[in-house]
Amino acid sequence: MTKNPASAGFFFACDSPILHGRFATLPGMDTLPYDAQHLRHLAGEIITNVRELAHAGWTPATSSNFSRRLDDRHAAITVSGRDKGRLTEADIMVVDFDGNPVGNDKRPSAETLLHTQLYRHFPEIGCVLHTHSRTQTVASRLYAPAGHVRFEGYELQKAFFGNTTHEGAMDVPVFPNTQDMHELAGWVDAALDAQCMWGYLIDGHGLYAWGRDMAEARRHLEAFEFLLGCELELRTLKQ
Repeated sequence: MTKNPASAGFFFACDSPILHGRFATLPGMDTLPYDAQHLRHLAGEIITNVRELAHAGWTPATSSNFSRRLDDRHAAITVSGRDKGRLTEADIMVVDFDGNPVGNDKRPSAETLLHTQLYRHFPEIGCVLHTHSRTQTVASRLYAPAGHVRFEGYELQKAFFGNTTHEGAMDVPVFPNTQDMHELAGWVDAALDAQCMWGYLIDGHGLYAWGRDMAEARRHLEAFEFLLGCELELRTLKQ
């Protein structure tokens, strides 16, 4: 496998809290430790893009979670349990890179640590998307015993940043599902150190994909969806 693009350099104050509406500070706090205007911009971007993913059927039953790097210590992430097709600014919260809420008392997703570990690991990563499409979930079950899905010879492998050829193989890890996020994050960290990655699957769960910004993360997500669909169809045709 090639060297991880991240290690190769590929990656990979608000004046008055009252003025910032839904992103106001909690009582007793005078200032926010992040740029609230930037948060508003990122929230709008998340809402628009996630609504499109929800309409595609990739976020059923309030599943999935999405985030953007806010700065070098914070991320904007969707609040747990919200309908992703009907997000508003109130459904976007701020967490630190330990997964703790910042400037709010909302509940982040249980999987927040899987987002923040990527921001901590690679400063160039600016967006993390986690979806539950049927294709992604079925593929995660079928390939869990092997521990990975291999893409080889596909032109669309070039959709992934830093990958300039269809030649060669690309392995996408499939991790066991667990409610212990620290354990899962440990497995992911080990894989990030061992191979080139733009995303991974969780058995019976869904897909994580990331990029330097929303556009790149969505390109990677869509490429994974297409390639996983190809592999599933090839399995059917070979039977």
